[in-house]
Amino acid sequence: MHEPAQGKATDYEAEMAQLTAPAHVRPPIRRGEVNSVTARIRSTPGRMVVVMLVLLLVGLLAGIAWVIGSSQRSSSAGGARTGSGELAVQAQELYRALSDADATAAIAFLSSGVEPAELRNRYQSDVAAATAALAAVANGGASDKAAIEQISAQLPVYTGLVETARSYNRQGYPVGSAYLREASGLMRGQLLVAAQRLYDSEATALQHERDDAASLPWLALLLGIGLVAGLVRAARQLSRQTHRTFNVGLLAATLVAVVMVVWNGVGWAVVAQHISAANREGSRQVELLAKARIAALTARADEALTLVARGSGAAFEKDYVVQLGTLVNGDNSSGLLNRARAAATDGSVRTVVDSGISDVNAWLAVHKKLRAADDGGDFPGAVKLAIGGETDSAATIFNRLDGVLASAIRSTGAVSDKRGADAAGAFGGQTGGGVFLTIVLLAGIALGYQQRIAEYR
Repeated sequence: MHEPAQGKATDYEAEMAQLTAPAHVRPPIRRGEVNSVTARIRSTPGRMVVVMLVLLLVGLLAGIAWVIGSSQRSSSAGGARTGSGELAVQAQELYRALSDADATAAIAFLSSGVEPAELRNRYQSDVAAATAALAAVANGGASDKAAIEQISAQLPVYTGLVETARSYNRQGYPVGSAYLREASGLMRGQLLVAAQRLYDSEATALQHERDDAASLPWLALLLGIGLVAGLVRAARQLSRQTHRTFNVGLLAATLVAVVMVVWNGVGWAVVAQHISAANREGSRQVELLAKARIAALTARADEALTLVARGSGAAFEKDYVVQLGTLVNGDNSSGLLNRARAAATDGSVRTVVDSGISDVNAWLAVHKKLRAADDGGDFPGAVKLAIGGETDSAATIFNRLDGVLASAIRSTGAVSDKRGADAAGAFGGQTGGGVFLTIVLLAGIALGYQQRIAEYR
């Protein structure tokens, strides 16, 4: 009857004994064991293991720095072509289309009645081009959202004012000129300012990406050069210790490390050269020529608005003089076209710019006659000189100048695109090649040392 109770007591005592038993304590590392580990590290094979691990670590870091760096710079080079580069082109097209619409609307107004179909079509094409460019910039992720929203909101207001001015002009009401001046004021004071801000933002982003693509991969180069020096020193040390001239593994690793450094350095130099050429032969010239074309468009609008104002357009005439002075300065050096000619690296572009300079001078001469006719009371004669189809009219000369500048912009823009493509192409194979060479490098180091370490076992 009492045996179960005794069994339970026994189990309870056993459990308590386990709970109260002292925990197993690992015996402390004895000084002799520490000395043994230290002795192993200080031994010849131990030192080999330490050097091998250091070389493997440096080689891995050099490979990672090269692969990641080349991948990032390749992304920047690609973005400069298809990302920020395309956005900058669209922002520039937006500004040009808006400027041309303003000039065309002013010229068409001088027709007094139904404007020529050619001018009407040009104005509508400009508005459509501006709308398409604005959509492209917005969908492309442009950074200046406020400028996009401003243009989107005010462009319909501008076109509405132009249509009102056109309607009154067709009916012969003088109030139409007031609406046209209000439309032009909105264009110049708001729309073009926002478009310029948008272009500046995208041009800055483009330059940043190009600078990133051309940046010196200093970390990868420093690690690579340090690795080559370390491998050479390690090979000499092993040669003295083992009395063997060559270590196949370390020799292969050294050659791979040299290839990595040379490939990285030469690749950077090639990319930097292409980026520099893209800026020098393309983007900088495009910017000067685009500014010149816009200045010509602004001057053309000023010329027409001076006539539209019928005696109260002194401000427009003053701005015309400023814009033409911006194109070709009297000292033949500081004007936009003068600077574009000096910056031209292609003889054909220089010839085109020379033609543009001649057109500007011819335009100035016709404009003097135009102003003399208007100031002398011959308004119809002044209008004829402004919009007539004769070879010596301001319209003919301006159209020729605009075509010349458009041709030069296309030519230099194509050079910029090609150089950008060459820069992006120079990164070809670097990422995959970097991974492969890093694996071969690490294998060579490990193999070279393992063979020698095994001889001590």
